[in-house]
Amino acid sequence: MHCPFCRHPDSRVVDSRTTDDGTSIRRRRQCPDCSRRFTTVETCSLMVVKRSGVTEPFSRTKVINGVRKACQGRPVTEDALALLGQRVEEAVRATGSAELTTHDVGLAILGPLQELDLVAYLRFASVYRAFNSLDDFEAAIAELRQAAHGPGADDEDAGAGSQKDDGPGGGTRTPEPVHITG
Repeated sequence: MHCPFCRHPDSRVVDSRTTDDGTSIRRRRQCPDCSRRFTTVETCSLMVVKRSGVTEPFSRTKVINGVRKACQGRPVTEDALALLGQRVEEAVRATGSAELTTHDVGLAILGPLQELDLVAYLRFASVYRAFNSLDDFEAAIAELRQAAHGPGADDEDAGAGSQKDDGPGGGTRTPEPVHITG
């Protein structure tokens, strides 16, 4: 490691500590030539291969920004987005692979996002899975309902829709009381 002050080609490690999340190591170094100290941070590189073939480092920030767009107008906090980003990064690093495709990263996002917010999940999935028609949305919604209610969920939904609908709100409506003042 070159000294950032005098450009000496060597340095000595004085102290090493892992970061709070354990994903990198912070090292204090000292230049043997000018004796000045500086800090370096080591992380294990994880590369993402894009559809175009270009390779770039994995970015938790890019994951969070993409999911943030899907969560626009939804009751999702920044803390929840940060946690989702952490979960996605942990999942892709757990694969043990040094290179992943954007498809792999997208798959890692879908699970935690589905747990976080179903509407945001559908928004993200519609872009990620390239929905082309209403049938694609209906199929995705049917999958979500099936997962939420378990087997036989379609039978329950069909039974609920067979009631007579007398307008907005359904069922029999009671008239509002009328107050006459005079």
